[in-house]
This record gives sequence, structure tokens and C-alpha cells, in this order.
Amino acid sequence: MSDTWPSELKVSKDRRILTVSFSDGVVVTLPAEMLRVLSPSAEVQGHGPGQKVTVPGKRNVAIKAMTPTGNYAVRIGFDDGHDTGIFTWIYLRELGETGAAKFAEYEGELAAKGLSRDPR
Repeated sequence: MSDTWPSELKVSKDRRILTVSFSDGVVVTLPAEMLRVLSPSAEVQGHGPGQKVTVPGKRNVAIKAMTPTGNYAVRIGFDDGHDTGIFTWIYLRELGETGAAKFAEYEGELAAKGLSRDPR
């Protein structure tokens, strides 16, 4: 997977879907909400084991900006102000392959904590 390179990153007109086409022909479609709540940022993942944050209320979040970071990643900014997540090409590919399961786990965490995907 070290040869994973995107050939195109495309944000939908409503800013709620990121489509990533990879050089090997694989195309992944990633909802903005999933990208936001599974952001690799320290704000979401924490600084160590057991510090991960379950982020509620992001059902309607949209992608505001994307900024290349070196030749290995993109920083995605969201319309809720979060913009510290640096998404590597490998992580975007991983979300394309396992994102549905990760998102289901996130929904379980929300339910267990009495939280919702809907904004307050």
C-alpha cells in the first residue's frame, strides 16, 4: 500500500462527499460526516490510548477546504471549524475499505453515550 497515490480528489457540489480515485483504479467515496468524526487529528483521536473523543452532531457537516500536505496527504477543513486533520493517502484508502465498519462502531459509541449524529 506504500504505492497508494490518488490521481484525483473531487468534492461533490453539496460539499458532503469526497471521491478519491487512486492510481491503481480503485475509487472510494467518503462522506464528509465520516471524515469529520474519524479525523486523524489529535482533537478526535487524542494524544494517547483511551483519549479518543466521540464527536456528536456532525450529520450535516460539509467540506470547506482541502490543502495539500507534502506529497503524502491532504488537510481537510470542515464548515464547523475543524481543520487539523491530516488525511494521508493510505488513511483515505483505508477509510474507503473499512470506513463502513468504523462508522458503525462510531454509531454504537454515540448510542452508548446517549449522543446523536444530529446537531443540537
